Amino acid sequence: MEDFRLKQAETLLRAAAKNGSKNEVLKNPKEGTIDVNVYENIINRMLEAEEFIYSSRPHHKLNQEEAIEFIEKIILARKDIDKILGDFGVLDKSNPEEDVKEHFKDYLILTTKNNFKKTISKFGIDPQKIVVAGVPLIPEDMKILNPKIPEAALEPIKTKIQHVKNDIERKMEQFNLKNIVVLVENDKSGELLGKRANEFYNARVVAIDNLKDINIDEFISAMS
Repeated sequence: MEDFRLKQAETLLRAAAKNGSKNEVLKNPKEGTIDVNVYENIINRMLEAEEFIYSSRPHHKLNQEEAIEFIEKIILARKDIDKILGDFGVLDKSNPEEDVKEHFKDYLILTTKNNFKKTISKFGIDPQKIVVAGVPLIPEDMKILNPKIPEAALEPIKTKIQHVKNDIERKMEQFNLKNIVVLVENDKSGELLGKRANEFYNARVVAIDNLKDINIDEFISAMS
């Protein structure tokens, strides 16, 4: 998990370096609408970062693990600030699809349905780096989802499970990926997939109430 957090921090730092520019020009604000959710994200990130001011007293020195977490909060707040500045024309808006493509290029995403894969792909994620698991990762979990399933029906499911696991391992090796994110809805199948993927692959789990209708800003926020 620590390796995942370090990789995530490095990704955010690269993104911040890319988005920041010595030649960046701040323009006069124009009319716009405050995105209250984004503004609240900024406040929450800064409050979370502020905790390190108190916990690191009296010298305010952070070890590497603490520094990673602290800087994550600052950079995520900065990204949201840039979004609001973009909404009011102070900064030129970045291309969110290009941001997604760059930020998450080293991730394998595991999800439960093909329509979720289609949604994620539209945001700039390489579809080759998305695995759809239409079954749980262990046969026993199928009994939780469907207690009345007959034993004979578990045999073909075991074969499907092995295909999913093979697909995960092949793609991780093919694209030299180190991190797996399980992106699912808040339901029992998503919960079980996330639980097993965390056990088997140390995967991070992101659960969303309505994944099919998520927009790109919500995707970026959830994944961050």
